[in-house]
Amino acid sequence: MSIRLYVGNLPKDVVEKQALTEFFAEAGENASTKVIKDRKTGKCRGFAFVTVPTDEEADAFIAKYNGQSFMDSELKIEKALPREKTEEKPEGAASSVPAPTKGGAKRSKQQRGGKKTTSYSSGGSGAAQPDPRWASELEKLKEMLQKQTTNV
Repeated sequence: MSIRLYVGNLPKDVVEKQALTEFFAEAGENASTKVIKDRKTGKCRGFAFVTVPTDEEADAFIAKYNGQSFMDSELKIEKALPREKTEEKPEGAASSVPAPTKGGAKRSKQQRGGKKTTSYSSGGSGAAQPDPRWASELEKLKEMLQKQTTNV
């Protein structure tokens, strides 16, 4: 099982994969390097990942290179945390929004295509306050519903 190592504190400049690979050459050919770059500028984002085949090689790699100076920056190397699997879509991608439910829809702004995750819900005393722009319409609807339930 391969082990991913986080290599931090890289200079936020143009760091090429080849330069970092040569720096880690003593670790052997089993180590693969990936420099993380900004998509717009092409400059290094300040970190990279190195993958080694075994846990023992990972520990030896950390012991050897953690704290070493690379392009006037002291490297910070540790085992990478596992990636969290998220289902984020790129901006501008169409999102499928669930249909409103019978008891009142509970959708977050993120589900409606926005970036915030504030949730709105209807009913109950602990519910969020309604949008003030629609408060009067909501009150009318509540009154109509109340009349229907008392007349039955």
